[in-house]
Parts: sequence; C-alpha cells; structure tokens
Amino acid sequence: MKRILVPIDFSIQAERAIEAAAQIANYIDAHIYLLHMVDLPANETDMDDHGDASGPAKMLFLRKIHEKFEEMMNSKILDGLTVHEEIRFHKTFSGIIDYSKELKIDLIVMGSQGATGIKEMFIGSNTEKVVRHSDVPVLVVKKGMKKTGLTKFVFASNFSDEIKPAFGRFLEFASLFGANVHLLFVNTIHNFESTKKTSKRLREFVKEFDMPEYTLNIFNDTTIEQGILNFSKDLDADLIALNTHQRSGLSSMFNESISEDLVNHALKPVITFKI
Repeated sequence: MKRILVPIDFSIQAERAIEAAAQIANYIDAHIYLLHMVDLPANETDMDDHGDASGPAKMLFLRKIHEKFEEMMNSKILDGLTVHEEIRFHKTFSGIIDYSKELKIDLIVMGSQGATGIKEMFIGSNTEKVVRHSDVPVLVVKKGMKKTGLTKFVFASNFSDEIKPAFGRFLEFASLFGANVHLLFVNTIHNFESTKKTSKRLREFVKEFDMPEYTLNIFNDTTIEQGILNFSKDLDADLIALNTHQRSGLSSMFNESISEDLVNHALKPVITFKI
C-alpha cells in the first residue's frame, strides 16, 4: 500500500481526513494525493479532455485554490511526507473514482460530519457513493484517529462465503500495522442465531486464512449498528472494518431501524472493503 488518496474541500472534516492519511502514510511510507473536485454545470464546456480548467476565469479560480493548498501543505502533520496536489473539474464522486483508478490508488481516506452513527457517515452523501463504487478500501473518519498507534481492529460481518475475498484484503491491511483482529457477529432479535451455530461458522471461516492474533466474538444488541458501536467501545477498538456491496452500499447491513440512542455517538474510524 503506497498511494493514499484524500479528496478535500478544505473543511474541518477534510483536515481530519488528511491527519488520518498522514498518520497511516508515516507508518507505511506511502505517498499522499490530495484531490479537490469542482462540480461544473451540465452545460460547461471550457475544459480540456482531462477535466482540467482552460479559461481565464478558471485560471484565477485555480490560483485561489492553489493558495489554499499551499496553506495546507505547510501543516506540520505533513512534514516529511511526499504529498501531491490535484484539482479536477468533474462531478465529485465519479471524479474521485476515475482519479483513483488513473493513479492506481491503494486507499481512499475521507472525512464525514455524520452526526448519529455508522449509517449516517455514508448514506446520501458523496462519501457513500465513493464507498459503493470504489474498488479499493475507503477509510472514513469523523473524529480522527488515535495518535498512539493502530492495534485493535474490529471486522463486523455475517461471515458468509461471499465476503471471504473482502476479508482477505482486510487481513492484508491489518498486517501493515501488526494489528490484532477481533471478528464480530452481532445477534439481534430480528437477526437471531444460536451461539452454537454462529460459533461453528466463525471457526470454519477463519480456517481458510493465515490469521494474526485474533478473537471470535458474538455480541447481543438491539440493532446490528448499535452492537458494532457498543462492542467497539467496550474493546476500545482503533478501527471498525465492514464489507459492502456495490449494488447496495451498506444498506444490507442496516436493514433494521436505527435507535435514537445513537444520536451524537462518538464514532470510530470505519474502513470498507467491497465484496
């Protein structure tokens, strides 16, 4: 993992994403690519074939954006890192996906201002669209990441056969940090399984992988999301990992109502791996 893409809009959420990307880049010696996307009106034609600005007004706009980039590049959190900047005139989420493929990006890091829970970090936003369509992992941060290292990763799933490729990619990511892995199945009244049945599936699941230090966990809660958040809080996890489908994003995991008790819940960083 050598190339980290951070889409930015110069907001506080973007700053937290840059901080998270810098922390990871320092740890694994990766380059950071800062990308600012500018949505154009549908009838805008003053662009070249690569989605770059080509008129006088846009040149002035670019100058202003580059000034903001300069302020950001002078931040101490980027000291010692190789950082690239890029401005593209394109629809935001599709431009991010195109650029990530063009540069063969390994990880996308995005900020979120979602106020309630994991679902609200994604649904109805450009972040959710990127998560759904990205072929590479997407890390979403709201409050930032721990400064003391990343050692406890939670992977929450139903552990069906179809998620095995995504889980393999997650293990590769976790190995970069030497993290302990905590597999989590959340049991709810609407999604109930006996402990015996779930335990057997989890044990069979891990047999196919060269596992790091790990634990198998079955957690009972009122909703899947609340179970993930409560387990991760009890564990004091550094990061939550989920698998997602392109066709449905995260909606298949959150098919139950979300409790009002999650309002303003302090969220952990969440990374997604597409099935």
